[in-house]
Amino acid sequence: PTVVSKDPVLEKHREDYKNSFLKDPRSPLAEADLVHLDFYPNNENLKVKAHFEEDLKPVPFKMPTYSGQEKDFVRYGTFLFEVDGKECSLEVYRNLRVVSMPQYRDVLFLPFKDETNDEDTYGGGRYMDLRIGDIVDHSIVLDFNRAYNPWCAFSDGYNCPIPPFSNHLDVAIVAGEKMYKGSKKKRKEDG
Repeated sequence: PTVVSKDPVLEKHREDYKNSFLKDPRSPLAEADLVHLDFYPNNENLKVKAHFEEDLKPVPFKMPTYSGQEKDFVRYGTFLFEVDGKECSLEVYRNLRVVSMPQYRDVLFLPFKDETNDEDTYGGGRYMDLRIGDIVDHSIVLDFNRAYNPWCAFSDGYNCPIPPFSNHLDVAIVAGEKMYKGSKKKRKEDG
């Protein structure tokens, strides 16, 4: 059963998320488009405690994007957790370009697909951003209520990483951002 509750921290997070579109000059959305963003209600059952296993010998690799380009990543480790009694695992990555910037040095990228894709959520999967400091004693709480759509869900012309097959879950993650209700835009690619 889904446990739905109001969460003021999550509501503030979603307001900040919406406002971030207005602050970024490359943004696919304008203020008038924000009404078309849609989210599941807060689902307490999808704040899951996960065990973290660090990749002790990370090897850089190219992650393909929906535009056909590739981005340089390294696997940081794997999260092991349960959803609805099913054992799940997700790999978490570091973007090698982004981690060279001081303000993003500890950012982790968690792309995933699940059973809601193409039904309630964007078919290309969703993302979560984490910080290395969120992992304490090989443990983290993954709050899927914070899962968000890549910019490719709103417009063509962006280089959105494709969640690797290892991050395709065979459960429904009924939390986070749902499919965009507006019409998809067109944009020239700029990398």
